[in-house]
Amino acid sequence: MDLKERLMLAAKVSIIQADEKKAMEVIDEAIAHGLDLAELLRSGFGKGNTEVGNSFERGRISLPELLYSSEVMRDVTERVMSFLEGAVDNNGKILIATVEGDIHDIGKNIVASTLRAAGFQVIDLGREVPVNQIIETAEKYDVDIIATSALLTTTLVEQRKLEIMLRDLGLRGKYTTMIGGAPCTPRWKNRIGADIYSEDAIEAVKSAKKAMEEKRRKK
Repeated sequence: MDLKERLMLAAKVSIIQADEKKAMEVIDEAIAHGLDLAELLRSGFGKGNTEVGNSFERGRISLPELLYSSEVMRDVTERVMSFLEGAVDNNGKILIATVEGDIHDIGKNIVASTLRAAGFQVIDLGREVPVNQIIETAEKYDVDIIATSALLTTTLVEQRKLEIMLRDLGLRGKYTTMIGGAPCTPRWKNRIGADIYSEDAIEAVKSAKKAMEEKRRKK
């Protein structure tokens, strides 16, 4: 096993075991050897995070265990993004929420912290947020991007509902809409008319930055 493979595995295990000290040591070693931190986050720590989520869904671990691992993943993400993006302010304003009927917010929390680390102002409404509240808050704070997460197939309809309500209110062109969550796909994005589908936190940052660049060019 070479250095890269060893660190990828160690990163994954550190999340599964909720071992923040080990996770930070992995990051330190990766930096010392000039490894790609984005790849480490996605293919190392990210795989551990996915495995933890799957284990919880199957009843193999308890809620406290899930939360411990998610806290480590959050701290890891913030640290890695601080190296990747730096402390840049005012990249844009993003509202993020887990849709109504869905209590899952771990993935959403990681995306929110990653966006903040990348210099975005993030308004996090939490979980089980009704569409009308999402739109009202977006209007109140004049956000640039509305990002919603749905982790259940039964709550995907809320993302469609958001697109419909924005159109009905004549607000669709005002906001860039981003969707994510386990059951979401690029096909679902196209089907409901959303602007961006992001598979993970790193992609969310890249997509958000690209959307803001396009918005500034149009002004």
